[in-house]
Amino acid sequence: MRASRIVPLVLLALLALAPVLLSAFYLTLMNYVGLFSIVALGLVLLTGVAGLTSFGQAAFCGLGAYATAVLTTQYGISPWLALIAALCITGVVALFIGTITLRLGGHYLPLATIAWGISLYYLFGTLPGLGQFTGIADLPALTLFGFPLKSERTYYYLIWGATLLSLLLTHNLLTSQPGRIVQALAGTASMAQAFGANTARVKMQVFLYAALLSCLSGWLYAHLQRYVNPTPFSVTAGIEYLFMAVIGGAGGVWGAVIGAAVITFLKQVLQDVLPALLGRSGQFESIVFGALIVVMLHRARMGLWPLLRTVLPKPERQPLAEPLDIPQRPRREHGEGKLDGQHTDTVLLDVRNLSKNFDGLPAVQDISFQVRVGEIVGLIGPNGAGKTTTFNLISGALPATSGEVELNGHIISKLEPFEIAEYGLARTFQHVKLVPDLTVLDNVMLGAWLRRKDGFVRSCLRLERKNETLSRREATRQIERVGLLDHIDVLAGSLPLGHQRLVEIARALMANPLLLLLDEPAAALRHLEQERLFALLEQLRTEKMTVLLVEHDMDFVMRLADRIVVMESGQKIAEGLPDAIQRNERVQNSYLGCAA
Repeated sequence: MRASRIVPLVLLALLALAPVLLSAFYLTLMNYVGLFSIVALGLVLLTGVAGLTSFGQAAFCGLGAYATAVLTTQYGISPWLALIAALCITGVVALFIGTITLRLGGHYLPLATIAWGISLYYLFGTLPGLGQFTGIADLPALTLFGFPLKSERTYYYLIWGATLLSLLLTHNLLTSQPGRIVQALAGTASMAQAFGANTARVKMQVFLYAALLSCLSGWLYAHLQRYVNPTPFSVTAGIEYLFMAVIGGAGGVWGAVIGAAVITFLKQVLQDVLPALLGRSGQFESIVFGALIVVMLHRARMGLWPLLRTVLPKPERQPLAEPLDIPQRPRREHGEGKLDGQHTDTVLLDVRNLSKNFDGLPAVQDISFQVRVGEIVGLIGPNGAGKTTTFNLISGALPATSGEVELNGHIISKLEPFEIAEYGLARTFQHVKLVPDLTVLDNVMLGAWLRRKDGFVRSCLRLERKNETLSRREATRQIERVGLLDHIDVLAGSLPLGHQRLVEIARALMANPLLLLLDEPAAALRHLEQERLFALLEQLRTEKMTVLLVEHDMDFVMRLADRIVVMESGQKIAEGLPDAIQRNERVQNSYLGCAA
């Protein structure tokens, strides 16, 4: 048996034996660890992975607890039906709150979560139908397959079964294509959009998922205690849940369990030990607890799980079979038929009178050019000429002030980047946009977003494994094409800049685009790497791939491009064949120099 599988099996065995080995007191603490882990798990995904800070998850626990309390005590509904109702209620509230809150950025987002957390807390405490601050008592005990769960020991297996199931579903999600998009939200959301991901929708899905996990924890808590009141669902509790995720390690699912266990047991130990040492007259446990948290964060800023992971056996990567093409992404129709990439007289990209002003200052002025199917067109000019701005206007990253862009017979200049990607555009970036904590393979697989139909539910249930295997094989082939097969399992953030640019090209090719935009692809590449890139682009030419590239290496551009467009100060000053551009006096004076 592989060493990487022994540790999880040992942990599962210890969890299964806990009711036999532990006293009732410590078993109660373990129940709380399981409940807290479920909430912290949602925060790992929401805050640690997606970068959306929330202090209000305790309020969603309260929604689950109060929903089941009211439905079971006042209406006699089964607790299991009440769970379904609680999840529906929490989902509706989360969608409403998320629609308003997730539009905010910076420090406004966490402040907004504090605001609605306080609002729901006082709502629980002031409504007469919810028992106000007195709460609701006498909730029915749960019954599972006719067996009543009336003790801590019987509840233990239900709570930890729910915890392990939540861990499994979240792990499945994070190791799937939607999970990779979620991991791109924190720092590279614009890249995810460029490859077809509606990031606003993905953020809402993550927010909803975290809220439903909190609801489940609240439902379990209510029937464990058989009593609810507002105190466990305050903003203070929400802050504590966030501490659990951060202390445990907000980048991995096991960080939620580690953080919940550390915080729960540490608080209990301090409450037992400090009064005996320092007396009961002051809140010494709170002071020491806060100081220990600060020290822990100082010593392990990424949490405890990354430290533990360094000493645990690493999972062995399964060797893949020969690269296998995944099904081609459907392409939009052009005119009466489909573009098959064979007619080089067909205009694929038509830029007409495109302009962009920033606060009244022109960055791009009335630029027009065309790119035909199968062409490689170079866009050159001095620094500040507006080349990258033009790229951003074509790809939708910036809205145009005037003019329009037509791609494959469709006007795309008013569309969002993720909508434009559906028409067959893929790009690289002037400043490399990779997810540094993902491997080269996973970064390249991000490019296949539009070639797959895997949603959150299918990914959590692991129903997309066949698509995942096919994508990995195709990504392996693209990585081999750019010469990085030896780095396939290396974290992208640890690669030199030149290699990172090659990863971006492989990711763009993974999207199977009609039009490939390359922004300074040869920058930071060594000579041999440049020659390999040149050979790859020549191969793409034979495959009738259409390429528009910005590049400052004039030898590279002049050898490669079929036609060249020259920009200066936001305007087009020349367009033509490479030989004609080199002889153009204005281009020589403004950019190439007389030696050209």
